[in-house]
Amino acid sequence: MGERRHSTHPLGTVDPGRSRHAGRRSAVTVADGPVAATAAGGVRAFTPGLEERWHTDGVASLVAAVPFDGGVAVGERGPDGEVRVVEDGAVRWRYRTAEDVGAPAKPTRFQLPFVASLATDGETLYAVTRRYERREGERHFESAVYAFTPEGRVRWRYRADASPVSLDVAGGRVAVAYNRCPGDHDRGLVVLDATTGDPRWTWDPGTAGQRRVGDVSVHEGEVAVASHGDYHGYLLADGDERWRTPLGRSQTVDGERVYTYPNHVHATDEGVLFVTGNTYPEEGRETAARHPGEHTVTAVSNGVPAWTAAVGGFVTALGVDGTTVAVPCAQHFRDRDPEGHGLTVFDVAGGEQYRLDTEGVVTAAAVAGTRVTAVEEPVVYHDEGVEHGEYRLHVFDR
Repeated sequence: MGERRHSTHPLGTVDPGRSRHAGRRSAVTVADGPVAATAAGGVRAFTPGLEERWHTDGVASLVAAVPFDGGVAVGERGPDGEVRVVEDGAVRWRYRTAEDVGAPAKPTRFQLPFVASLATDGETLYAVTRRYERREGERHFESAVYAFTPEGRVRWRYRADASPVSLDVAGGRVAVAYNRCPGDHDRGLVVLDATTGDPRWTWDPGTAGQRRVGDVSVHEGEVAVASHGDYHGYLLADGDERWRTPLGRSQTVDGERVYTYPNHVHATDEGVLFVTGNTYPEEGRETAARHPGEHTVTAVSNGVPAWTAAVGGFVTALGVDGTTVAVPCAQHFRDRDPEGHGLTVFDVAGGEQYRLDTEGVVTAAAVAGTRVTAVEEPVVYHDEGVEHGEYRLHVFDR
């Protein structure tokens, strides 16, 4: 869709990703220019022209980043599960969430405390963290949602024995999506009062099993939900269903029943945008079939799909600004096709605006005005043995 001004900057070295996804290990945001939160634990701030302004070092992967109170808030996946605010290269304050959710039971990546999501309403920083372990062969989670003041004081805390994956805040409400609920907490969505942390209402797809909600987005008093329980997208108001639409529900492909999870959602005045993930069989984990709705963006208006588009691989997180959504494309671990790596920019009402193709996988993105920032990471597929791409920042005009 035409040429765009495009710049790149190296972010150091990182072990290449493999065929299967190992979870987030980088993040990016914009605060007076691009800010990269890296797999090595450092924060690197750049001018709009990609000259480095300042940096900090760290030891654990940074997986979330948002501007906050003149600085940048970042969250890590590491032994401390730390939330910290950095300004001009100095750490203003830090908080160890492992003090609440516990230290890792084993020193493996998936059992490290994980700050899954950060959001702000301009005055308060909201964070959600979780820790996973196996107890007597069963999944167990400890989690907490926080409201932090600009000084780093915890205004309130909401705890649960479930696995939160995202949160969003608007209109004095904080919506928290819980993906797995194997314990006493059995609601996929909890909406909290932003001032007090008190629950206002809850919702659940009401399906069997631990899988509940994959993502949440709050807009104008309504809450859009990507349901892992029944593979639908929902729009809710005060816990009541406004509409729901099928996105990845089970169907027969080449003689096999397969489905795909809706993993991401972004709600706007122009409609709600959903993104689905990988194909899974109803029995086992491996399949040669491909669900027709896998790795697909669907824009929904008043409960009716307005348009769809394929993105080619797994999406870790969205970059959004109003009705503009940047969708980074990482591995398609079943097909393992390097030609699909890249990032696509969509308008919720108008569809695809621009496609950036990359050698490596794109794992994080941010949108600010007319500029898009993305993180590319290298990848090696197990049955090919070739390293594709670099660890670098991309900045381009949309």
